[in-house]
Formats: sequence, C-alpha cells, structure tokens
Amino acid sequence: MSGGEREPKIVVVGSTMIDLVAFADRLPGPGETLVGTRFLQGFGGKGANQAVAAARFGASVAMVNAVGDDPNGRAILDNLAAQGVTTDDVAIARGTSGVATIWVDGAGMNRIIVIPGTNALVAPDLAAAAVRRIRPAVVLGQFEIPQATTSAAFLAAREVGATTILNPAPGALIDAALVAVTDWLVPNETEFALIGGRGVAVRPRTGSVAWIPAPTVQAVDTTGAGDAFVGAFAVGLALGWPAGAAATLGCAVASDSVTRPGTQSSYPDRAAAARFLADVVGTVPVGRPTPSTARQGHDR
Repeated sequence: MSGGEREPKIVVVGSTMIDLVAFADRLPGPGETLVGTRFLQGFGGKGANQAVAAARFGASVAMVNAVGDDPNGRAILDNLAAQGVTTDDVAIARGTSGVATIWVDGAGMNRIIVIPGTNALVAPDLAAAAVRRIRPAVVLGQFEIPQATTSAAFLAAREVGATTILNPAPGALIDAALVAVTDWLVPNETEFALIGGRGVAVRPRTGSVAWIPAPTVQAVDTTGAGDAFVGAFAVGLALGWPAGAAATLGCAVASDSVTRPGTQSSYPDRAAAARFLADVVGTVPVGRPTPSTARQGHDR
C-alpha cells in the first residue's frame, strides 16, 4: 500500500471459473453461425476476479471457494496463489470446476453463460469459519455460489465487526436472510438497467444520491469491469475511506479495465494500481463509511 495506510484485510466468499471468451464483430442471432475474430482462455469467476482486483492494491486477500478435482481446479488454485490470493480456504471437491462461456461483440459488450460446477458446493460452515478465523475488515459475496453460504459468511462478518459487500450478480432474487446482513449492495448495469457510461451512484441510507462519473474511455471488452469496481471499492472501504472515495477508486479501475481484453488479465498491475490509489489518497478524509448501496454501471 502507498500513502502510509494499513494493509486492508479482505475475505472473498465467491466463485472461481475458467473463462472461454469468443470475440466477433457482432454476435449471432438464433440459429446463426458466425466466424469470430479471436479467442481467449483465462481465469475468471466473480469471486476470483474481485479477489485478484483487490490483491493488485496490495491488500491481504483470502478466497473461500470449492474447485473441482480436475486440471482446471489445480490451474485455478495456482493462478490465485500467483496473484497473491490466499487459498487455504478453497476446498477441492469431486466434480468439474466452474466455466464461463463469454461472447464479446465489436463494441466490447458481452453475453455470458456460467456453468457453476463445484462452485455450488461451497459450504456455509467453511465460509463462516474462515471469516471468524481471519477477522477481515471487509467480506465480499456474489451470486455464483449458494446464497446460504454467503449469508453464513456475512453473519460471521457481523460477529467480528467486518463490513459486508454483496454484488448480486448474475441477477436473482435476494434471500431476506442475506439482505439482513448486507452492508453494501453493489448491483451492476444489468440488474439496475443503468447506462454504463454514467458511472457510479452511491446512495447512503440517509441522504441523497451522489453520482461519481466514469472516465471517458474506448471500450474493448467490458467483461470483468464490474468485478474490478467491487474489488477496488472493497479496498477503499477496508482502508476506512468514505464510500464516495472508495467508489471513485472503483470507477477509475473499472473504466481502465475495459480498455483491454480479458477479465483478470485486463486489471491494472500493482504499479498501475498504486498510481490509481495515489490519485485518490490525498482527497480522502479519515472515517469509516456508512453502509448502504453503491450502484455501478459496468457489466459483470
């Protein structure tokens, strides 16, 4: 970390995936076959993406997940470790690891089908135990693992005084038990039908909505941009920043990520992340954020 801040400690209770990304000038219609322009295979999953994005800022990040006993599972574990994410709480389960098939058109917009695989086997007791043991500042969750598991982790977060952030994507109804233990709700543009270029709306429980504009960039691939936002937003909150400053950091990182293809591969490296952090550090007052809702206008 730069600027003299403490190292933020974050637990991500979420998914891991192998991303299979096909690019084409336009996407095919029903029954249509098109010739694409290129193909990428990489590491993804909303949980892993957010963990990697946070780790790029030097945060201490632990992942809670279940990978398959297949070659993809081993590759996912190796990648997380290489990215500086702790995998002590990633179980190896019988079955296939998660896969995301992604189509990206010439404007950089994507369509995604997720096959969860062993992500559906992440155990609530494992997640809760990890949070209680690590005692992080922030716990992140999404919808690519069972909501009961995320609820258990968030309940444990309340016990240890951690802030909880829920990214309800892919879009689905939210269990009442999970809402009750969620401090920050961060839906993306699909869930709230926002215009991506508008940036981020931060709505506290009391007070008016504050809009944080997104930098103007040329989008190449929007895949993973929402996760880049959430990971950076979590870092800001873990540092004790107010929500507006944390969202400013998230918006800058997410906007930057869409200028490069891929998911985790599009995130800024540690040197670039430090520069993003330094751009915000001087304007951040001391104090803890007030839990509420941050709506961000990037997909996935």
